[in-house]
Amino acid sequence: MAYDFDLFVIGAGSGGVRAARFAAGFGAKVAVAESRYLGGTCVNVGCVPKKLLVYGAHVADELEQAAGFGWTLEEGHFDWGTLIANKNREIERLNGIYRNLLLNSGVTLLQGHARLTGANEVEVEGQRYSAKHILIATGGWPQVPDIPGKELAITSNEAFYLKDLPRRVLVVGGGYIAVEFAGIFHGLGATTSLLYRGDLFLRGFDGSVRAHLKEELEKRGLDLQFNADIQRIDKLEDGSLKATLNDGRELLADCVFYATGRRPMLDNLGLENTGVELDARGFIRVDDQYQTTAASILAIGDVIGRVQLTPVALAEGMAVARRLFKPEQYRPVDYRNIPTAVFSQPPIGTVGLSEEQALEAGHKVQIFESRFRAMKLTLTDIQEKTLMKLVVDAETDKVLGCHMVGPDAGEIIQGLGIALKAGATKQQFDETIGVHPTAAEEFVTLRTITR
Repeated sequence: MAYDFDLFVIGAGSGGVRAARFAAGFGAKVAVAESRYLGGTCVNVGCVPKKLLVYGAHVADELEQAAGFGWTLEEGHFDWGTLIANKNREIERLNGIYRNLLLNSGVTLLQGHARLTGANEVEVEGQRYSAKHILIATGGWPQVPDIPGKELAITSNEAFYLKDLPRRVLVVGGGYIAVEFAGIFHGLGATTSLLYRGDLFLRGFDGSVRAHLKEELEKRGLDLQFNADIQRIDKLEDGSLKATLNDGRELLADCVFYATGRRPMLDNLGLENTGVELDARGFIRVDDQYQTTAASILAIGDVIGRVQLTPVALAEGMAVARRLFKPEQYRPVDYRNIPTAVFSQPPIGTVGLSEEQALEAGHKVQIFESRFRAMKLTLTDIQEKTLMKLVVDAETDKVLGCHMVGPDAGEIIQGLGIALKAGATKQQFDETIGVHPTAAEEFVTLRTITR
């Protein structure tokens, strides 16, 4: 049977665009449908604008430290509108880049909502297209718990477009998005509280990292409230919001921001017209090659609920393109030792196993840990501490995990990700000459076993 396209991609986010571009480069006839914005969550309402806001919040730290280096500055003034306008301009530029990447690759770009009408057929704005392979890359969507007043809350989707910086913000959640936005709002001058229903945020991260970040955020004056959850939200006559907590307390705010999880974006996708099945969590079920339970349909990225990170979606998109159209270059995605960062303030960088994961996996471990005041702060009164930690297999000397909380953690951990991917040992870390004076050299000078 002759099809209109060899590959039809639904969703122009990171994974979908990567798959489309490379499939087209391998000679396939490709179409991409997108109903919202080119670049997906990451470019528009995710990692890119979030990092820009983190940079903006971090300027306050630089101003605070300036006096120690001899600078006398007039009192600074922050304007939220300027930051958002500049952010919007940059996102529009990136949207154009994504458009050009697709069109210059020979991909047919269809701007409209795509709906599956069969195993090999997609409808976009009333027009039907056939395809030998269909790739679902529709990503995720933030969700707010079903409580009274939920419509009064916002998520990351809306936070990037607030007209004004709220004076008082309640951030609800314990994952990296909640921690990052709490730091953004607090750093830009809002009175901010972070509420999490558990004992300590960032479940799944190394215990030392979680505890250290808690201490540093509290030093900065961020209000952390654990074992706390909102039961209802009410709007008062003056326009402010009243959040009633599970313990009966009432908190007033101008903004209630939820970061309590993301669901797969499957709305009106037409899965009922195919043999695609969902797993117990509601994500699209796929095998190791991203094949769904329908032979002609694949899925990648946040919609399959594996590792929900942009670089992972890119790797999955590349793997699909190669397997379908350049099989001699196909390599499966390796989900081990994925470096990641949390752009909290101070930021986290981590790669490999946490101490808890290593012990659970049966390793006998040696822990090397260091806490120190960064050189940059020695001329200031700021008492922030950096944490660096290595988790080492006591029997093989292999480094199982590297963890850091402190300035430039994400930049530093990227290089260590290569070392762990290559199977580096603690001896090889020890024999590596450090770059002096830097914080990063601490990773190659850790000599004393902490426990």
